Amino acid sequence: MPTALPRVGVQPKGVGRLRSGHPWVYRSDLDDTDGLEAGLVALADGRGKPLGTALYSPASEIRVRWLAPPGETVDGAWWTHRLRAAFGRRAGIADSAYRVAHAEGDGLPSLVVDRYDRWAVAQLLSAGLEAVRGQVLDAIREVLAPQGLLLRNDSAVRERERLPRGVELAFGEVPERIAYTEGTLRLEAAPWTGQKTGAFLDQRENHALLGRLPGRRCLDVFCYHGGFGLQLAASGSRDVLGIDSSAEALRICAANAERNGLALRTLEANAFDWLREAARGPERYDVVVLDPPAFAKDKASLPRAIAGYKELNLRAMKLLASGGWLFTASCSYHVHRGDFFAMLGEAATDSGRRLQLTEIRGAAADHPELVTVPETGYLKAALLRAID
Repeated sequence: MPTALPRVGVQPKGVGRLRSGHPWVYRSDLDDTDGLEAGLVALADGRGKPLGTALYSPASEIRVRWLAPPGETVDGAWWTHRLRAAFGRRAGIADSAYRVAHAEGDGLPSLVVDRYDRWAVAQLLSAGLEAVRGQVLDAIREVLAPQGLLLRNDSAVRERERLPRGVELAFGEVPERIAYTEGTLRLEAAPWTGQKTGAFLDQRENHALLGRLPGRRCLDVFCYHGGFGLQLAASGSRDVLGIDSSAEALRICAANAERNGLALRTLEANAFDWLREAARGPERYDVVVLDPPAFAKDKASLPRAIAGYKELNLRAMKLLASGGWLFTASCSYHVHRGDFFAMLGEAATDSGRRLQLTEIRGAAADHPELVTVPETGYLKAALLRAID
């Protein structure tokens, strides 16, 4: 017989949150849980009515992450079934690198699993999940059968869970660099040292969108490994300039261009300084891409982040040729969609440009957003066109 799980009482506000479809319950919305260790718990409301099984993290503000309804046993078979279902929803993806499990977006809270060709990279982002690590890793091995699994547990999120940060090999072997396909391109990921789990997989579909835009002179700011710039360079005779502050990222970007036989110039520079100076000059671009890192790490940093995004976008708007295209994104989930589009409006006003909103974009389909969990929709993007 399975051992009974520790019971955690959920106060009315937390119960309402769960019933609205959001899996998180905060510390202030739980009964006293002093001394309870990380792991699986059974939730109940004030009347003792079962609410299901959840992951419990004793040091996090997000104390509870709901997993399954009452009567459903969460064990190794459960993790395997849920991960296999997520994997099945990715059927038909032609690219050899993509996200297999998008945490809450796939009903697997705090678990991220990315596939890079024959290898896998995962992140365990809560103490509750870490407590059932063995079952989770067994599920990844069974469902994906990778040649190796790397744990990129170096995210700052783990600090809030009082978990150690680091990168470790779970099993098998994972190379320092992995070649993968994205559309017609062959790119390179850096799973041990690169951003996120080695590449920006959430922008796959937006990379392809940019490749379909007209225009000869193109600028890719915060180009990293060249996801946008290479798609631009691959779609015709273009002059493409990629800018990034990381010399290592630019080295991989240049190697990716050479691997695909593409011409792409790179420049190591601070994006804010470069855009400010360029906006004063005569050069104008048919396509400009802005894909900066997250500026808002928490709510307290939101005003400064909005100001930073506005400055970048204002300068980029000034650099657009008549009829030019601006693709701009924010991956800060603290910056809500309304904030993002209000900022774009203010930047357009201050730039003196008339800009059409031609498409509202988000993350690729393998990074699904739950409508009841806005945090899963962290990536906001827009495609704008100058009509002056």
